[in-house]
Amino acid sequence: MASARSSSGFAKRGFEPWADRNLQPLLRIEAVSKRFGDVLAVNQLSLEVYQGEFFALLGPSGCGKTTLLRLIAGFEQPESGRILLDGLDLAPVPPHRRPVNMMFQSYALFPHLTVEGNVAFGLKQEGLPKSEIAARVADMLALVKLESFGRRKPHELSGGQRQRVALARSLVKRPRVLLLDEPMAALDKKLRGETQFELMDLQRRLGLTFIIVTHDQSEAMTVADRIAVMDRGRLIQVAPPAEIYERPNSRWVADFIGSVNLFEGRVGNDEGTIEGTALGRLRAAGKINIEPGTTVWVAVRPEKVRLTRYEVGRHEQTVAENGVAATVVDIGYLGDLSLYRLRSEAGVALQAAIANTEPLIARGIGWNDKVWLSFAPEAAIVLTR
Repeated sequence: MASARSSSGFAKRGFEPWADRNLQPLLRIEAVSKRFGDVLAVNQLSLEVYQGEFFALLGPSGCGKTTLLRLIAGFEQPESGRILLDGLDLAPVPPHRRPVNMMFQSYALFPHLTVEGNVAFGLKQEGLPKSEIAARVADMLALVKLESFGRRKPHELSGGQRQRVALARSLVKRPRVLLLDEPMAALDKKLRGETQFELMDLQRRLGLTFIIVTHDQSEAMTVADRIAVMDRGRLIQVAPPAEIYERPNSRWVADFIGSVNLFEGRVGNDEGTIEGTALGRLRAAGKINIEPGTTVWVAVRPEKVRLTRYEVGRHEQTVAENGVAATVVDIGYLGDLSLYRLRSEAGVALQAAIANTEPLIARGIGWNDKVWLSFAPEAAIVLTR
């Protein structure tokens, strides 16, 4: 498993409990495995999640993230390994007795019950006094801003309102850990963005631990204090979002999180140089602590790339490294930025993302134009695997 240590300046809100060696995690997963037939869904996975953390499990479909969530909830049992909450082994504890609750992707609301009835359902199952149930339901509906919707049925609500009802029902039992399985998948893009920040604010106000499963990279990057990137039942990297993006530990993570230009080469004899790439000689900032001649890959994010109109002879003389002539083959205009797809004279596919701080026409770079692509040494991320 990759190190979960954070580097200074990467953590959100100054919140880094994982960096305190004296602090014990709230949830500890120790070498857990789960198989379905011939498929090893979770493979010897170990993970620690801390009190008050908003933690994201991110990965492609079938990577095991929902299975891991269901193992924590008790809906599945591990074949090996342990799951501990506050030091207590959860193996003998049935799902309804665990101090965790799970919000499902489908919301799973009871269509015949009102909003109040849906939120109160779990409390009634526990046999709490009616007065306490009413008070806790009212508090929860106020928390998710649905005070005036208590008498409505689920079919009378919008998708966003149904999501809030499901969230209130999950929180009303006051779990130590709330598990969220793709909770915003059914919402449209704009509402999803608004809901993400509302969910973050709610989590911080309650001081609870949230674990969210998502395949949406931007969603994980927005809400999480840390992200666990998963593939084939294993953890590939665990770190705060900015560290995952700016310091991926492998080509797989660099390529999975956002867009990236990747160039294979060999460590040069001169400090910070990579030889023999598709762009020729490249330079990274600082010393590369790897034996010269070793194969490495250089990752460059599209937004770190600069584009200027090509002038014969000018760029080759002034930019000896980290630059190449290319032709614009496509442009995607997204409003706030434009995505350029390019191809070098050697046939290498490249991409650049340019902020639209001025009208696109004023930039003077269009389809089939020849441009000079370059990037600073600080933009080069050197990867060894």
